[in-house]
Amino acid sequence: MFFIKAGIAFLLLAFLLFLIVYVGFTGTVPSTEELQKIKNPEATEVFASDGKLLGRFYIENRSNVSFDHISPNVINALIATEDSRFYHHRGIDEIALIRVFVKSVLMQDRSSGGGSTLSQQIAKNLFPRKSFGPLTMPVNKLRESIIAYRLEKLYSKDEILALYLNTVPFAENTFGIGVASERFFSKPPSKLKIHEAATLVGMLKANNSFNPRKNPERSLDRRNVVIEQMLKNNYISVGEAKLYKAEPMDLTYNLITYNEGPAPYLMEKLRPFLQTWCDDHFKEDQTTYNLYTDGLKIRTTIDFDMQLAAENAVSEQMKNIQNLFDEHWGKNKPWGNDQSVVYRGMKRSERYRELKKKGVPEDQISKIFNTPTSVSLFNWNGNKQLEMTPMDSIQYYLKILNTGFMAMDPFSGELKAYIGGNDFRYFKYDHTKSKRQVGSTFKPIVYLAALEAGISPDTYFANEKKVYEDYNNWSPENSHDDYTGFYSMEGALAKSINTIAVEVLMQAGISNVVDLAKRMGIDSELPEYPSLALGSASVSLEEMVCVYSEIINGGRKVTPYYLKAIESNSGQVLEEFQNNQPEEQIAQTENCRIITQMLKSVVNDGTGSTIRSVWGIDSDFAGKTGTTQDQADGWFIGMTPTLVAGAWVGGEDPSIHFRTLGTGAGGHTALPIVGHFYSQILHNSKYQNLRFKNFESPSEESLALLDIPPYREVIEVGLKGFFHDLFGKKETKKDYELKMQDKSTREQAKEDEKPAAEPEKKPFWQSMKEIFKKKSK
Repeated sequence: MFFIKAGIAFLLLAFLLFLIVYVGFTGTVPSTEELQKIKNPEATEVFASDGKLLGRFYIENRSNVSFDHISPNVINALIATEDSRFYHHRGIDEIALIRVFVKSVLMQDRSSGGGSTLSQQIAKNLFPRKSFGPLTMPVNKLRESIIAYRLEKLYSKDEILALYLNTVPFAENTFGIGVASERFFSKPPSKLKIHEAATLVGMLKANNSFNPRKNPERSLDRRNVVIEQMLKNNYISVGEAKLYKAEPMDLTYNLITYNEGPAPYLMEKLRPFLQTWCDDHFKEDQTTYNLYTDGLKIRTTIDFDMQLAAENAVSEQMKNIQNLFDEHWGKNKPWGNDQSVVYRGMKRSERYRELKKKGVPEDQISKIFNTPTSVSLFNWNGNKQLEMTPMDSIQYYLKILNTGFMAMDPFSGELKAYIGGNDFRYFKYDHTKSKRQVGSTFKPIVYLAALEAGISPDTYFANEKKVYEDYNNWSPENSHDDYTGFYSMEGALAKSINTIAVEVLMQAGISNVVDLAKRMGIDSELPEYPSLALGSASVSLEEMVCVYSEIINGGRKVTPYYLKAIESNSGQVLEEFQNNQPEEQIAQTENCRIITQMLKSVVNDGTGSTIRSVWGIDSDFAGKTGTTQDQADGWFIGMTPTLVAGAWVGGEDPSIHFRTLGTGAGGHTALPIVGHFYSQILHNSKYQNLRFKNFESPSEESLALLDIPPYREVIEVGLKGFFHDLFGKKETKKDYELKMQDKSTREQAKEDEKPAAEPEKKPFWQSMKEIFKKKSK
């Protein structure tokens, strides 16, 4: 009798507790209407032009996947392991609850599981548990049961499975089967094999403990338990279970987040615009879009394979360059005893700016920067976690060389590859936009301005040291200290002769050069000074890639284009962004083709020749190296007929540099990055159109003007032939340059340089016969 009364009392108390929870005295239970609006926070995804994923913006790293795009292997593994009676209950599995009660309460068996169905687990994931003291467990279980029952009335079984798999957290801050599948196996969930699906489902029991990357042995054991459950529930045969349990833990790990992935600097380039777009556009419910939760799809112009080639080129070559730099300086500090360099580095640091923002006084900041702490350090051979002072870490990073790289279609302006630095996790600043002295990569603008001003490409210029008295007696110097002979425009550009670049600038007119550079899109300040010809102005890599693109594009304006469209999470196009390139002719097409022809000589015979000898580029190619004072900046812009790619390499502070031109010139620092990039894509069958296409050639008349020796030791005028060689007057360099301003004189000089036609050779006897015949007359 006692047990009957106790049982009735227990049931009454349970019913009363149920009513308390159902009515909402322990907190509101989501209504049917609320459950109809369930929406997981979904990451916005950014895609390359071919649809491959570049990165995500998110609060929770999640990408929702429909049931039709989930492999049956995942579904079977999940049901077998988490809810074997899934298709036989309506959200609450009474049999499982009784089993759990008997085993865990009466038999004290901790391995009996929790008895929660998938629907109850969804309720727990979407509506986190609360504390109710000693009633915490029963109240939360009742609450989840009510929610699960309502979910089963609203959604089909397939929809509940998809909702669960999109809601559940996996390891490493990934949410949902879509992101987990891409993270650990680099494939969509529809392509997962049985042992791969078992690995991911196995993580759900304890996602960190069974993380296959960090704990492969434990993950393997858990995977095999899931496979056994699939066998037990008749989803696979004995033979299949044996086969898949023998498979090794073979991951294809692919980390794509906001900070990591193929294009984090592009993500940051897009982010401000996308954030503004979301704030200005409304959804159907009249709320604005959220970049981090609404699962937008962003379509870009980036070529995925080119981006990977660029990433590979940067990582391989910057590692080599950094090793050379470290060996070059050894234990010495590149800044010597100049502590102002370190102080500037400290003031640029994020830690310093945060402390200043909080109003921390300088003496306290100095103390903080000299107190040891745990610091994560970037290193090309593997990042390190060390104990050091923030000031020591500042000095460490000052010795790291930085880079920027971008590749662009010179006709459409479409960005194809974009890298702003070594590693976005450690270096947030985008060096494609940083303003650094541009060196000799500026010279094509000078020579183009000269052509636009009417100076003919067949003009020779004297290579002589000259003092410009009107400019503080400034005098340009050549890198190899050679001041002999005469160079054609093409020869001077190929060999990057500084004295002649300055002379060409002066003859073209400094203001004309500045005006052309501005029209070509350089908005940096350009000093009207002779040193402008040598690239003394600070210009961004993005600006210079645009300039070289405009040369290839026949003098027509080009601006970067990289955002094609924004779509909703369902794929509906919300806005398309047209590629409206400006219809502006900024230089004569023929002159641009002449400059391109000159730039081909740079890589064939000049400062960029290693692009062929080292990197094996055998297609039509042009480019220009650049090196600034003390090797502080290294540049190279390389061009094929349909692609322009450029790189910059330098220290965070311009005082950080190689000590010699032989190691620090742009041809040794920036060129290898561009060369490595092109060597990958031009030997890829996908890009054969790039390899075998030729530049637009200048006219025959222009080619004839260019068909002169690039260098002459002396220029001679007066009598021709043998007597001229003995007695002819040598022309001075100044006289020659003045005389050659006249076009007819230049053309006559070219005719004079042609060798005289050799007389027809006759047999000896015939010659003697003619002599005697003449004598007899």
